[in-house]
Amino acid sequence: MDREGLIERAVAHGERVGRVVAAFEREYGRRPEGIAEAPGRVNLIGEHVDYNDGLVLPFAIDRSVLCAWARRDDDAVWAYSVDYDDRSRFALADVAHAPRRSWAEYVRGVAAVLGRPNGDEDGAAVARRLSGVALAIAGDVPVGAGLSSSAAVEVAVAGAMLSAAGVEVDGVEVARLCQRAENEFVGVQSGIMDQFASALSRRGHALLIDCRTLAYEHVPLRLAERGLAVVIANSVVQRELVSSAYNERRRECEQAVALLRERLSRPELVSLRDVAAPELESVAIGDGEVVLRRARHVAGEIARVAAAAEALRRDDFEEVGRLMVESHLSLRDDYEVSSPELDLLVGLATAQEYVLGARLTGAGFGGCAVNLVRADGVDAFARDVIAPYRERTGLPAVMYVTEACDGLRVGW
Repeated sequence: MDREGLIERAVAHGERVGRVVAAFEREYGRRPEGIAEAPGRVNLIGEHVDYNDGLVLPFAIDRSVLCAWARRDDDAVWAYSVDYDDRSRFALADVAHAPRRSWAEYVRGVAAVLGRPNGDEDGAAVARRLSGVALAIAGDVPVGAGLSSSAAVEVAVAGAMLSAAGVEVDGVEVARLCQRAENEFVGVQSGIMDQFASALSRRGHALLIDCRTLAYEHVPLRLAERGLAVVIANSVVQRELVSSAYNERRRECEQAVALLRERLSRPELVSLRDVAAPELESVAIGDGEVVLRRARHVAGEIARVAAAAEALRRDDFEEVGRLMVESHLSLRDDYEVSSPELDLLVGLATAQEYVLGARLTGAGFGGCAVNLVRADGVDAFARDVIAPYRERTGLPAVMYVTEACDGLRVGW
């Protein structure tokens, strides 16, 4: 990004910080003691494999959730959403679901998990030291777009509450706690990727995560040096994870494991991570065997992530782009989580010679496509992809040029 662009973004970020601080002061009549900031993420490749113990390759984007905080002298949490002009108040000793299952579910979920000992000494220490806290939350991560706005809220709130309690928790544990909040309290059976990327990403790098071992590697993402940019195209078709087919896909993967355990005579098989793509070639997959098509996507996608990470290490972005397109076709045909609008966006993008690769990102069923674009083609992307999409669908699609940013930041 050029110097002018960096200055513009820095100014915009400062304005966002000022906005959340001013909102906190209006709401609570005092200044916050600190601010936690957690970004959204875009996944270059590796979709619907995190809950199958697979490999994923996301990075944090330059859109985030800010959470200003100050301690209270009781055990109450008072949370104010600047974006929704809405309030949620509850006691740490008895965290119930929000009446309307709104944004506040993510705040309450994090509080519930942090306030519950994990069964180990560290978890008990965190639970004992939590204090009441006042929060003001504001974000610019598009909601329902597949860019992990919910994970950004969770990680920012966790950072704020842990800071208020004076408790240091490493990024991996923050991600695990926030995943528990989403799984156990909110009710979405997501994998670890979103929270992990929001907590642990590094500027200028993609984050290769092994979702089985939680080992991770910051892989250099030398886009600007190679004259490239990542463009996120938002279809403006929202989806709600709880009511979507997300949990159904997870159940289908579990069914596929049981079926493959029998067909491959592998009683030790515990997840689709344990199935290599070539093995599935020996299993006849008929049109009616939906769960095996889900398995074919997962096995192929894990292999694609490993190949993409290796391609990034040698700056082979043509190969990364090819793998992205393969990923989208697999998500469309075998995993069936695309949509006509996402297919249109990807089709328009891949028809342009300055686009190296494109695919849906996030859970699917709507949301965004991620595109690897030559930097000198970014303006043309708006003309050749966004404008025709708007004309054909009547939807006000938008695009964001983004860069790889740091994960959770806590301070003032």
